[in-house]
Amino acid sequence: MTRHLTFSRLAATCSALLITGARIGTSDVSIRIDTRMDPPRWAVLERRLLADNVPACTEFFKKYFDDRGYLQCFVRWGANDGPDDAFENFNRWPELHALGAGDEILQMYSKGHEGLLRQYTEARTTDVPIARQGMYYNEFIVQSDWMHHGEGLQLFNRMGLSIPTDATYQQRARRFAGLYMAEDPQAPNYDPVRKLIRSMQNGSRGPMLRKATALDWVGDPFDVNAFRAEHGESTFEQFLAHYQEYTDVVGDHFLNLAATTLATNAYLLAGEEKYKTWLVDYMDGWLDRMKRNGSILPSFVDLDGTIGGPHGKWWGNAYGWGFSPVNPVTGAREDRNRIQWALAGFNNALLVTGNQKYVDAWRTMINAVNSHAREIDGRRQYPSMHGANGWYGWRTSPWNVGVLDVWYWSQKPEDLARVGRFGWGDFLSGQDPAYPEKALERDLKSIRERVSALRRDTTPPEKRLADNMLDHNPAATESLVQLMWGALMPGRSGGLVNARLRYFDPDRKRAGLPEDVAALVSELSDTRTTVTLINLSPAHARTVIVQGGGYGEHQLLSVTHGGMTTPINSPLLTVRLNPGCGRTLAVTMRRYANTPTVLHPWHRAR
Repeated sequence: MTRHLTFSRLAATCSALLITGARIGTSDVSIRIDTRMDPPRWAVLERRLLADNVPACTEFFKKYFDDRGYLQCFVRWGANDGPDDAFENFNRWPELHALGAGDEILQMYSKGHEGLLRQYTEARTTDVPIARQGMYYNEFIVQSDWMHHGEGLQLFNRMGLSIPTDATYQQRARRFAGLYMAEDPQAPNYDPVRKLIRSMQNGSRGPMLRKATALDWVGDPFDVNAFRAEHGESTFEQFLAHYQEYTDVVGDHFLNLAATTLATNAYLLAGEEKYKTWLVDYMDGWLDRMKRNGSILPSFVDLDGTIGGPHGKWWGNAYGWGFSPVNPVTGAREDRNRIQWALAGFNNALLVTGNQKYVDAWRTMINAVNSHAREIDGRRQYPSMHGANGWYGWRTSPWNVGVLDVWYWSQKPEDLARVGRFGWGDFLSGQDPAYPEKALERDLKSIRERVSALRRDTTPPEKRLADNMLDHNPAATESLVQLMWGALMPGRSGGLVNARLRYFDPDRKRAGLPEDVAALVSELSDTRTTVTLINLSPAHARTVIVQGGGYGEHQLLSVTHGGMTTPINSPLLTVRLNPGCGRTLAVTMRRYANTPTVLHPWHRAR
C-alpha cells in the first residue's frame, strides 16, 4: 500500500509519452515515458526474483566452491560425472546476469569458470589414455561427444552476453572455434575437403579414430558405493556395462552440429567472415546429406563422406537413430536418439544468415519421420527410431523434436499449431493472462526449495561427484527469459540465446535491465512485438536500451504508443522511464535482418 500511495503522488508529473531525436548511448531514436503506471504484480515479482537469485547463488557458490573457484568434489573423468557436469553447476547463471541480476553473479561464475579450467587441466586419469596428461588441454576438454561438450559449454557460450570485450574471452572464443576449422594441428577434428568432423568423439587433442571402449566413456575405476551415483548404478561394473554398446564413434554425426556454436561465438565478436563461411559450408553440407537421405539427418557419415558408410547405415553410431543400448540398472533397452542436440546448428545458421531454409529443412524432417506412421493394434502410431530392421520406437503422438524451435524461428501459425498448448504460448495467445504471475511465483518457490536442499546436504567434499549438486543450483530464470526477453529457454546443447528483445543499462554500462525496471513481452508475431516497460522506483528515472534480438539480429522498424507511431529503423531503441512511469509499446520489426553481434551498444562502431 505504501508503494501504491507513493506512485499515486506522481500522477501529476506522469502524463505523456514524449519522443525525442536525441542520441542516448548508440541508439538513433530515444523516447521518454512520462505516463504513470501503478505497479503490476508481475513487475514486482520480476524484481523480487532477480534479487532473490543473488543470495541463493552466493550461498551455493560458497558451499560448493573454494577460494580458487575449484569445485569441492571427487574429480573424475567420464560421461556420467565428469568435467561437463562440473561446469554445469553454473547453468543459467550467465542468462541471469544478462537479465539484470546483480554483478555478484558475474563475479562468481567468472571465478568459477577460471577455477574449473585450472582444476580439470590439473586433473589426470590413470587408466583412460586420452586424459593421462590432463582432462583439459588448452582450456578445452581433451575429447568428448557433443552431447557432453554442449552441456559443459553452456557457461562459456553464454557468458559473452555480459563480457563480450573481455580479452581472455575473445581469445578463447576464436581459439575454440579453430579447433573445428582445421586451424589447430594438435586437434585435426575437421576435414576441410569433405567438410566433416571426423569423429563424434573430438576435442583439443583431436578426434577418436578407433572403436571407443567402455573405459573411455566411464573413467578410471572407483568405489561407486562410497558415492551417490545419479544414474542409479551401484557398482563400477554397472558403470562399464552402461557403456558397453557405445563403441561406434568414428565419422561425422549429427551431434557435431552443436560445434557450430563455437564458430558463431567467434563471429559474434567482430563479424569476421571466415567463421560465417565455415559455419555455412558445414551446415549446407548437412542439408545436402538430408536431401540425399530422404530429408532426414543421418547419424553416421563415414570418413570418405559416404552417408552410412559402405553398408548404408545412416542410422548408425552411438546416440544415433538406431541407438537403443541396455540400461544395466533396469535390464531394459532404452532409446537414446540425441538428435535434439543438432538443433543448435540450424539455429546458428539462421542467426548468421537470416535464411529460413534451415528452418524449412527441420520442418521437412519432422514431416518425413511422421510420414512413416502406421496402424498398430488399431491405433495410429509414429516412429522415433530407425535401425537395421527399419523404423521403430513407436508412439501414439507424432514425432515432434524441435517443433517449438521451428515455430519460434518461423512464427508461422501452422508451426504453432503443431506445438500444441503450453503455458507461455497460452499467455502469448491471450488464453492465460495469469501466466506471468504463476510462472514467477513458481521460480521463486524453486529458489526456496533448492536453498533448503543445499542446506540439508551434509555430504563431505570427498564424497561428492561433480553432478551431485546440480539439483541444488538455485538459479531460476525460465520465467524471466520468457517474459522479459520473449525468449526460448536456452537448452542443454549449449546453444545461444533465442530472444525477441534484450536490454542494456547505459548508465552502469552493463547488460540487463536497470535497477527497478521490469519488462513484459506479451505478444510475438513475425513482424511485431508488444512489450510493457515500467520503472518501479518512485524517486529515480531509469534509462534502458532495448535491442531487437539476443544479438541485434532483428531490425526495429517503428514503435507505436498511445496512437502515435514513430520510425526507428535500427536494432536499438533508447527508453527513458521517469519515476513510477511505464507504458506498453508495440514494436514492428524485420527479423533476422542484421549481422548479429554480442557487443554491447556502446562498443559498436557507428
